[in-house]
Amino acid sequence: MTAPLPSRLRLDGAGWVEGARRVPSPNFDPRPPGMPVDLLVVHNISLPPGEFGSDDIEALFLNRLDPARHPFFATIHAVRVSAHFLVRRSGELVQFVSCQDRAWHAGQSAFFGRERCNDFSIGIELEGCDTLPFEPAQYDTATALTRLLLRAYPIGAVAGHSDIAPGRKTDPGPCFDWPRFARGAGLAPAMLPYRRGGAAA
Repeated sequence: MTAPLPSRLRLDGAGWVEGARRVPSPNFDPRPPGMPVDLLVVHNISLPPGEFGSDDIEALFLNRLDPARHPFFATIHAVRVSAHFLVRRSGELVQFVSCQDRAWHAGQSAFFGRERCNDFSIGIELEGCDTLPFEPAQYDTATALTRLLLRAYPIGAVAGHSDIAPGRKTDPGPCFDWPRFARGAGLAPAMLPYRRGGAAA
């Protein structure tokens, strides 16, 4: 079943998107003072790996993942991570961290010489993996969200996690349709580092 996308997403004054389901994560902290938000980072995530539809992603971001539920969870349940947004396979939009705050999504990373990408980026996770196509509803939601964020913040570039952490991360992976995403979001080619020769580190 496809979750309906609100006809108009809105960003409130506190950095939360009206139209997204709000699930506040404790895994965030303030951005450095005066730091502009000028990068959007696209990820994929699935828990258990390659499986969709459970509440395990939310449990991870809320520090509630049960290590006994799956062998892989025993290796990650103590990790403290989050993202600003998650787009479920249905197209549902979930927000965990205010855009004004620093979510813990990028890890060790660099964008054209600028390290600590969490400081100046917004992270969007798509429920998916490197080996399966994403759903049309996910592109609809992700592009609508991106258009909203482009209006609200001085975002000058959109990168994949693999662009800012090459060799360490592969997401959003080869199945993510960058041209489709760029068209839907109205991105200029210069905003996409992968079109400028690959990794941005």
